[in-house]
Amino acid sequence: MKITVLNGSPKGDMSVTLQSVHFIRKTFPAHEFQICNISSKIRNIENNADSFLKVVEGIGASDAVLWAFPLYFFLVPAQYKRFVELVFERGAQGAFRGKYAAALSTSWKFFDHSAHNYIHAICDDLEMRYAGFFSMAMYDLLETRERQRLGLFAETLFEAFETKTTPAKAYLPLPRRDYRYMPGAATEKIDNRGKKVLLLADSLTGPRNLAAMIERFSSAFIRRPDIVDLDAIDMKSGCQGCIQCGYDNECCQDDGFTAFFKRKAVGADIIVFAGSVKDRFLSSAWKTYLDRSFFMNHTPALRGKQFGLLFSGPLSRMENLREILSAYAEWQGMNPVDFVSDEPEDHARIDQALQALAQRLVRYSRKHYTRPSTFLGVGGMKIFRDAIWGSHRFVFQADHRYFKSHGLYDFPHKNLRTVLANAAMMLLTKVPAFRGMLFKKMIRPKMVEPHKKVLKKLFEDSQK
Repeated sequence: MKITVLNGSPKGDMSVTLQSVHFIRKTFPAHEFQICNISSKIRNIENNADSFLKVVEGIGASDAVLWAFPLYFFLVPAQYKRFVELVFERGAQGAFRGKYAAALSTSWKFFDHSAHNYIHAICDDLEMRYAGFFSMAMYDLLETRERQRLGLFAETLFEAFETKTTPAKAYLPLPRRDYRYMPGAATEKIDNRGKKVLLLADSLTGPRNLAAMIERFSSAFIRRPDIVDLDAIDMKSGCQGCIQCGYDNECCQDDGFTAFFKRKAVGADIIVFAGSVKDRFLSSAWKTYLDRSFFMNHTPALRGKQFGLLFSGPLSRMENLREILSAYAEWQGMNPVDFVSDEPEDHARIDQALQALAQRLVRYSRKHYTRPSTFLGVGGMKIFRDAIWGSHRFVFQADHRYFKSHGLYDFPHKNLRTVLANAAMMLLTKVPAFRGMLFKKMIRPKMVEPHKKVLKKLFEDSQK
C-alpha cells in the first residue's frame, strides 16, 4: 500500500511528529511511505505551480493520506492550513476524493481535539474516507507502552484500508450562501472615549458582507475603532516552532509583528476579530497572526480585555471555531462578549446584534467585568501550569517567571491546611459509624453552611 504523508511541521525533517511516522514506516516495511514536507516548503508550493502539482499528483497516486502535524495554537500550523486552502482554491479536491485518511499529531494535549476536529472536517469536505486519529504527547515515542499503542493504531488503519471499510461522515458540508448584507445607519452613538478599541481583519477589501459588518460596527462608536488589516502587519512568515521565545518572550523573526502586538493588542482595552469562513476556520492569515502571538508563550498577555468576533459565514455549523475562540479568550483572561455573524440573513437583526455587541464591549470594559472561566480556560491553564513547573521549565523560562510571580503555581498539595484536613477526615471515615453520619447527615448541610454564613453577614451589614 502506498501512503502519502503530509508533514505539517515547519521544522521539516526535524519534526518530532515525523519520528513517529518513521516508527510506523519501519514497523510496517511492506507499505510504501512518501513524505511531503508541506509546511516547511509552503512558499514554494504556493508560488510554484509545478511544486503544488507534484504534491497533488503524489496524493492522487497513493492509496491513503496520513495528515501528520504538531499542534500550533489550537489547530494545525498556519502553513499547513494554507496548503488546505490551496487545495480548494485550485480545484485539486479530486486527488483526495475516495482516498483513505488518518491523522497523527504531537502536542501537550492542549486542545489537540480541536485540531483533529478540523482535519476530520476537511477530510469529509474532500470526500475522503477518514479512518481515525492518534494524538501523542511530546515524548510518548520514548515509552514502550505508547509505541505499542501507536503500532496497534497503524495496524488497525492498514486493516481498514485493506478491507475498504467506509466510515460514516461526521461533518455535513457547509451551506452555500449568496446573501448580501445591507447595513442600516446606527441609531445612536456609543461613548467609547477613554477606551481603545482595536479591530483586526484579515482583509478590508475582501468579502462584501464582512466589510459591511465592519463598517456598521465601527459606526456605532463616537470614536471609530483602530482598524488594522492583517496584511498591513509586517509578518515575514508563520511561527517556525524554534521556541527561542521561551527564554525572554522575544520572537526569533526580525519583522514588525512583535512590536505591533505589544503596542496595539496589549495596549487595547477591547479587541475584535473580523473574518470570513475559510474551509473550516478563519483564514490562514488569521492563523498566522495567532501562531505568531505565541512569542508570549503561555503568558496571558491580554488579561482583562473585552473580546468579540465579527464573522461572515455559517457560524452555527462551526462549533469547533466557536470553541477555539472562546478557549483562546478564556485562557488569555479576556472576556468573550459575543460572536456576531451574518448567518441570520436579516439586515435588521444583524444591525441590532452589531449595535448590542458594541454597547456590551464598552459597558463591560468600563466595569472591568470578566466572566468566570469554564473548563476551556481552567483546564488549559492547569495543563500549562504542570508542564511549565515540570519538564518544560528550562525551555519556557519567561513563563516560569510569570507563573511564579502571579501565583499560578496553585497546586493543591501546597495548601497545608487542606492537606491536614484531608488526612484527618480520611482517617475518621475509616470508622463506619462516623462515615455513615458524615454522608447521610452532615455533608450536604456542611456544603451549604459557609454560603449561608456569608449571605447572612451581607444582609446584616446592609441593614446597619
